[in-house]
Amino acid sequence: MDYPVGTEVLKGGRVGFLLMHGLGGSPVEMRFLAQSLNKAGHTVVLPLMAGHGGTPAEFEHSRWTEWCISAELALDRMHRDCDTIIVGGISAGAIVALRLAATRKDLVQGVAVFSPTFWPNGWAIPRVFNLFKLVTTKWCAGLFTFAEKAPYGIKDDRTRKLVLDSLTSEGKQMSDIFTRTGSTLLEFRWLAKDVKARLGEITQPAFVVHPREDDQSDLSNAMLLLRRMKGRVESIVLEDSYHMVVLDRQRHLVADRTAAFARTLEAEIEAATEKQRWRSVGRGG
Repeated sequence: MDYPVGTEVLKGGRVGFLLMHGLGGSPVEMRFLAQSLNKAGHTVVLPLMAGHGGTPAEFEHSRWTEWCISAELALDRMHRDCDTIIVGGISAGAIVALRLAATRKDLVQGVAVFSPTFWPNGWAIPRVFNLFKLVTTKWCAGLFTFAEKAPYGIKDDRTRKLVLDSLTSEGKQMSDIFTRTGSTLLEFRWLAKDVKARLGEITQPAFVVHPREDDQSDLSNAMLLLRRMKGRVESIVLEDSYHMVVLDRQRHLVADRTAAFARTLEAEIEAATEKQRWRSVGRGG
């Protein structure tokens, strides 16, 4: 079995990261963080979720279960190269990663999520958007279309221009990049509901990053994780970034702290393994 089509792989050591992009995005969102972690010696895998990277119609007709299958297939393949796997992602990709942590405990040893989003409720989201929560069917949801507005999750003007230039240089229209249909958002809502019910099953150590001024998802999204997850949780609140923390002004801090989390996790696993070995020796004696 090989990685799913569109997956980017940076080969490194036996401690690896599986990082999921956001809703409607691509692995390029995670590339800076991936390269930083790879330089620190880690294998990093960036899957392309099903329905993404193609036409707007393909994206609209994809299902949340298919997004999760993309992550599961990449995880199963990654297990051949890594002994310790940390799953993570940005925004909606963080929610997909959390589901992996809950359902695939056999392969997931840690979690690292960035601007986790259970529902878009940041300061740039119109309040009328909350009315969409009343929609319960795909037919009705298909009547709605939502367009993301500036600052597009990036506080730094120069970085925002570079990102937008890069995205549009591939031939895509801004409307295609930043528009979400109601059908897609309903799928995302169903995903978030499924994962919320599983948060108490996540016992692995976790690292949570969220900006205080998130334009897309309020800090309450991260607080939900801190309250409900059962494992050890490290968290940082960023003071000079918007939603896309892996690209914005504090991206270097995010990368450094993520690598430090991996080092701590590796040390904890080694200590636990050594303790178990000595217990086995003692019983054998």
